[in-house]
Amino acid sequence: MKIVDLLKKASIELDGAVNTKEETIGRMVELMAAGGNIADLDAYRAAVYKREEEGTTGIGEGIAIPHAKTNAVKAPGLAAMVVRDGVDYDSLDAEPVHLIFLIAAPDTEDNVHLEVLSRLSMLLMDDSFREHLRKAGSADEFLEVIDKAERAKFPEEEEADKEDKPAEEGFRILAVTACPTGIAHTYMAAESLENKAAEMGYTIKVETNGSGGDKNVLTADEIAACDCIIIAADKDVKMARFDGKPVLMTKVANGISKAEQLITEAVSGNVPVYHSRGGEEESMSDDGESLGRKIYKSLMNGVSHMLPFVIGGGILIALSFLVDGANAGGADFGKGSPLALFFNTVGNTAFGMMFPILAGYIAMAIGDRPALMPGIVGGLLAKAGTSVMLPEEEWISSGFFGALIAGFVAGYLMVLIKKLLGRLPKSLEGTKPVLLFPFLGILFMGIIMIFIVNPPIGAFNTWLNDMLAGMGESSKILLGAVLGGMMSIDFGGPFNKAAYVFGTAAIASGQIDIMAAVMIGGMTPPLAIALATTFFRNRFTKSEKQTTITNYIMGLSFITEGAIPFAAADPLRIIPPCVLGSAVAGALSMAFGCGSRAPHGGIFVIGIIENAPMFFLAMAAGAVVSMAGIVLLKRPLPEDKR
Repeated sequence: MKIVDLLKKASIELDGAVNTKEETIGRMVELMAAGGNIADLDAYRAAVYKREEEGTTGIGEGIAIPHAKTNAVKAPGLAAMVVRDGVDYDSLDAEPVHLIFLIAAPDTEDNVHLEVLSRLSMLLMDDSFREHLRKAGSADEFLEVIDKAERAKFPEEEEADKEDKPAEEGFRILAVTACPTGIAHTYMAAESLENKAAEMGYTIKVETNGSGGDKNVLTADEIAACDCIIIAADKDVKMARFDGKPVLMTKVANGISKAEQLITEAVSGNVPVYHSRGGEEESMSDDGESLGRKIYKSLMNGVSHMLPFVIGGGILIALSFLVDGANAGGADFGKGSPLALFFNTVGNTAFGMMFPILAGYIAMAIGDRPALMPGIVGGLLAKAGTSVMLPEEEWISSGFFGALIAGFVAGYLMVLIKKLLGRLPKSLEGTKPVLLFPFLGILFMGIIMIFIVNPPIGAFNTWLNDMLAGMGESSKILLGAVLGGMMSIDFGGPFNKAAYVFGTAAIASGQIDIMAAVMIGGMTPPLAIALATTFFRNRFTKSEKQTTITNYIMGLSFITEGAIPFAAADPLRIIPPCVLGSAVAGALSMAFGCGSRAPHGGIFVIGIIENAPMFFLAMAAGAVVSMAGIVLLKRPLPEDKR
């Protein structure tokens, strides 16, 4: 139920002259009655006061949303008042109230007042939205501000409102955001684009390709009607649907930090038109991209599909050790009880899929669907270490690096096979996907993996594992510092992902201390920022200080991306201290002998962290070091910017 549909001009007052909370509520009830929604004015007024006695509806930030659900209401409605000088409303933050919205809801089962309250609260979180409401010069302008904000915040309703779209907007933009993990960058980029588009006066709908599946999916009608599509992604996005439309392709990080620049370019009329190569499964075009960018996107496509297997399987394996604590040190540790055996069996099955899934989806990013199968087979051969040059008992897994090579080899191999078979008669076209591609793909991948890749990469894996296991104390501390620091260089970018993947591969080799250093390095930046915004508030803006609790939660959950908005706004004062603090935390984790069999989870898997008390200490030390660096580099802000 839209706000603009519930709010009538007669129920809007832009120059409210009230001096007390009681006077404010009385005037709001009169405005509501002017809209014709009230059957019994006295009964409704009593219901509003009764609700207020249960707890103030002054929610802070200069906002109050009184409401009542009663039989005295004929139909749902809203009233609004702007008190330019503010009024003491007994708000939660003890600050004067400037914006008051009164909700009237009939006493029915649909709880319309909760829906409207939720919708209002979401909109009123935006500082610029509140400011535009306070400065509105007429009821029409007030409603126009709300209408524009609703269209931007709830784009799924745009289709129904298309006929009412103000002519002066002139543009309609669609976007798709996607990051390798589908957790933080995907949604932060979407939020940034939505907020900036609303600020600039353009309507936008953003599809998010997240870990939970595609949300807010763009429809064929929306694509046909839009002016431009922004693709802010670091993994493949289905592109065939955008054939014939202007498409602007960029990194997901630019969706976060360069939203205004992207929107400006999107509406400029100078964006090239995308032309499909054909096929519903066509993915993001590589045209015009550097070789490094193409390789990175293909790798991230594999990593994004691999991570759920690694995280889910890894945590189950770790739980098997936790419940089998009585058998610690035994030959069957992790399998000593039926429950432990269950966790261990399921976890190892899922975790063991990391190599074939990584290889398969790297290959698919390069050679489309026909490359998926040979990539998966190559990953399985890498995991098994299959080789005809050695007896089976001496096979050595080529592991993560073998799977990595298998993915790229399978992808480009399938591109080559498709080109070579491109001249076959059309009568044989149907045999390619069901016979020729699978047969030739498996045949050549088997030859390449067994004779060329597995022997040297298996030997390299053996050397690497022996080297890591035999590292002295100082070398391990240095490795922990390097991996911890890498987690904070780009907060989820290539350096961060490289360190994380190295940590997960190390778990498969039994090097659980490496994963602990990686995890603690990724937890440090958001925790440091949360500490800084808690104890040195004069160095941050009001909106930045509102993220304090969120960053505590993200840091403790091992979601490094909570630091991105701060790093994007002030990289020179945020990134170096975070890298230093993460390096300190990683080094201390190694020095204290901490270990993690779980590849994710942060504080929520502390029960299966080895030497957990020292892990806590290392985490706290790293966060404090980063916080100290941030507050030393950032000067206090002027009073009007805090």
